[in-house]
Amino acid sequence: MNTHKLKNTAIPYLFIAPAALVIAALVVYPIANGIYISFFNTNLVNKWEFVGFEYYLKALTDVDFRDSIIKTFIFTFWVVAGHFVIGFILASIVNRPIKGKSFFRGLLIMPWIFPDVVVALLWKWIFNTQNGILNTLLLHFGIVDEPISWLGSAATALGCVIFVSIWKGYPLVMVQLLAGIQTISDDLYEAAKIDGANALQQFWYVTVPSLKPIISSVLVLDTVWVFKQFTLVYTQTQGGPGSTTMVSAIEIYKRAFNYFEFGYASAESVFILIICYLIGKVLRRVMESD
Repeated sequence: MNTHKLKNTAIPYLFIAPAALVIAALVVYPIANGIYISFFNTNLVNKWEFVGFEYYLKALTDVDFRDSIIKTFIFTFWVVAGHFVIGFILASIVNRPIKGKSFFRGLLIMPWIFPDVVVALLWKWIFNTQNGILNTLLLHFGIVDEPISWLGSAATALGCVIFVSIWKGYPLVMVQLLAGIQTISDDLYEAAKIDGANALQQFWYVTVPSLKPIISSVLVLDTVWVFKQFTLVYTQTQGGPGSTTMVSAIEIYKRAFNYFEFGYASAESVFILIICYLIGKVLRRVMESD
């Protein structure tokens, strides 16, 4: 009897064991190892000089790291806002009974299908100062008198990478919101119409409250995802010109692989981990509050 009971108790753990092992190997171990490295001045081979919390204290007063975090917050705010607004509008449109709805859904999701590197290189060519199609069109129609260095100018570089990041990421938000919209019962809208609610009121009092759990999840996941964005920005500008697009992920990358300060880079990564955790907690609290 005891053996049978023990077997029944162990079966659920056996089922989740493969997933737990994968998570431990791909998530828990890298985080723990990164925290461990942050306490050492190391080259990751034969130099392991324990420095305690020195790098954490240094990061708190590092102007370059502070500026990269500020740029990351600016970048994240506009990208997430763009994802949400565009995703919500397009999800509402393709949910309506329009002709060719399936085709437009497939077309609108295309940017998400392409790898980040492909998207970044495509837009880098479009923004190219001499041979880019954007400058070619602007010059052809007389909108500008000379080519614009879109990614080489401090005035336009950050705006360009924000635009590309919005274009790349809005389909995921659109699909998630569309799935949520399709779960809302038509009876709720019919009841709202009977009560005299117009289209805007139906959206505000029926659609938004019904999607609140999904909106909360979308905002948390998208914010954390964008906050640690690296590939799109690095491939287009490598953090330049100067430090105009030097988001924290690029700052940490350069600290580790250009200056070989692996311990310091790990300490900065821990701060980013904490920030992402706090962002998730704050957004959850805000969205779940009445």
